Amino acid sequence: MSAPAPLAVVAAGEADAVRWDAFVERCPQATFFHRYGWGRAARAAYGYETCDLMALRGGRVVGVLPLTDVRSLLFGRALVSTAFATGGGPVAEDEEAHLALAEAAIAAGRARRARYVELRSRPVALDGWKVKSDVYAAFEGTIPADEEAHLKAIPRRRRAELRKALALAAAGRLRARFDGDAEAFYRLYARSLRDHGTPVFPRRFLDALLAQFSDAAEIMTVEADGRPTLSLLTFYFRERAIAYYVGATRAARALRAFDYAYWTQMRRAAARGARVFDFGRSRVGSGSFAYKTHWGFAPQPLDYQYALLAARRTPNVSPANPKFAVASALWRRLPLAFANAAGPALARRLA
Repeated sequence: MSAPAPLAVVAAGEADAVRWDAFVERCPQATFFHRYGWGRAARAAYGYETCDLMALRGGRVVGVLPLTDVRSLLFGRALVSTAFATGGGPVAEDEEAHLALAEAAIAAGRARRARYVELRSRPVALDGWKVKSDVYAAFEGTIPADEEAHLKAIPRRRRAELRKALALAAAGRLRARFDGDAEAFYRLYARSLRDHGTPVFPRRFLDALLAQFSDAAEIMTVEADGRPTLSLLTFYFRERAIAYYVGATRAARALRAFDYAYWTQMRRAAARGARVFDFGRSRVGSGSFAYKTHWGFAPQPLDYQYALLAARRTPNVSPANPKFAVASALWRRLPLAFANAAGPALARRLA
């Protein structure tokens, strides 16, 4: 009986993109953010280097780990999996490959003189890794195929609010269009982030994502009384719809545009064959955290793992960090044009 083929972890490049994505497609633990195009978009838009690792056994891909070499103003250099995403980390067919990828990430971090390695995934059983599970939570749930059953599955109070939004739509005051209006999306998203005190990513990142995932990205714009009021960018992966980026005017909530948008997107996703609606992540205790629970979605703690190299403690990258509070308050006061011009350069440092 022959011995099993040895495991090797190698650096992946463009020549490996097809077999990388083929593995991501068949690996149950892989997420949309493991797709090779996500790192490609980050490279194109931000100029960051990626350090993508691939585990091979007998020449066959058995695991992948996308990593981005990030330079932060506050936290220094780090390898992050995956930058500008809520998911990442090593995914593999077995524990040996999983641990080998994590160990290779530490070696790559040391070689690049990174202060730490951050994996946005399940804990890795390696000495020296620190785990944070109390900052962000993820929200997801099944989408009933039947519309009436779906309505009944929504908690009573939120269902009552949703019916008011649907009444506005029936009266012609709210309307959703799925025409891929990237201009309206970016305009609304940039305004929304300014209002929340956060720099917006560069428009070229949006364009890169839409180019990379033209088969799996969808922009919905909601008009209220004929004016674009909210825009939502959703990604599709397997049987999952991921409502990832949303931007809106300050009036959108009072106009019930959020309820209408998410309901419309869920029903659209169901029609496309999606069975799971991924509501994205929210900071624990935030307004968006509460809003998602009102829809009946149960929070699932997100694990962020850190291998501290030069850093002495895990970085506090939460928006609740007092270091961000003053800057965030000032950012909310900036004229929109100035915030939009200055934001992309800062967003590059907030991966």
